[in-house]
Amino acid sequence: MSLTPIGGHSPRRKITTATIREKKLLHEPITCLTAYDYATARLVDEAGIDIALVGDSLAMTMLGYENTLSVTVDEMLHHVKAVRRGVKDAMLIADMPYGSYQADANEAIHNAARFVKEGGAEAVKMEGGEKRADVIRRVIDAEIPVAGHIGLTPQSVNVMGGYKVQGKSLNAIEQLMRDAVALDCAGVTCIYLEGIPREVAAMITAEVDTPTIGIGAGPDCDGQVLVFHDLVNLTFGHAAKFVRRYGDAAALITQSVLAFKADVVSHQFPSDAESYHLPKETQAALETVLHRKHAMQR
Repeated sequence: MSLTPIGGHSPRRKITTATIREKKLLHEPITCLTAYDYATARLVDEAGIDIALVGDSLAMTMLGYENTLSVTVDEMLHHVKAVRRGVKDAMLIADMPYGSYQADANEAIHNAARFVKEGGAEAVKMEGGEKRADVIRRVIDAEIPVAGHIGLTPQSVNVMGGYKVQGKSLNAIEQLMRDAVALDCAGVTCIYLEGIPREVAAMITAEVDTPTIGIGAGPDCDGQVLVFHDLVNLTFGHAAKFVRRYGDAAALITQSVLAFKADVVSHQFPSDAESYHLPKETQAALETVLHRKHAMQR
């Protein structure tokens, strides 16, 4: 199968944790997209995206779960390995799923190490701010880069009472600032800001040295991320306010499937040109054998 890059592929240097921090210093926007399989990873990487994130959103987009809480470490690793095989230059970050780091720092280190050793991830992402800083610091001390994630944290959906914008009150803003500073001091590679007011994201971005990557956090972050399936309309259900669809893969796939079905039903696929044929010598010999067989049956 041939995979044609959507944006052309020119040589570029490997994106690393140092590259991401350098981009903030130079005020160069950071681009990030989720990727869940080899083909998507190839397209994202060859288009020049800086970070390929194997998000636990694959629980819904790839596995059909209701939310992110059900996906396991082994399921995540399966997809991280596939993306690793498709990524060359982009930095690969893997989400730590719910339950893989919340209970104990040693367990968090063990699971994070699996994503690096088995999956080939170059960093792991963990949700939570001030209360998660000590665990994150322990993982970083184990030589594993960590991306932070604050604001609307999907793994806390039951505590938050749904997917709601965070940081709308003064107390909530103060907590978000403390969360961001705690992650910054812990030494995270970047901080994902999800579902918070633009003004709060701008304050956090200006306050911390760590690059911020927004999703539903306005244009003032150091970078932006979208779920790949949202980008190309492969997500079933209502799209969030911050989602901009850049293509309609769902329509293209549906049209292609319907056209295939119609051609098969009408005997137009496959055509003779799309079929393999016997060599002329073998065809002649076969016809001779069949002719003799028919003659003997008369």
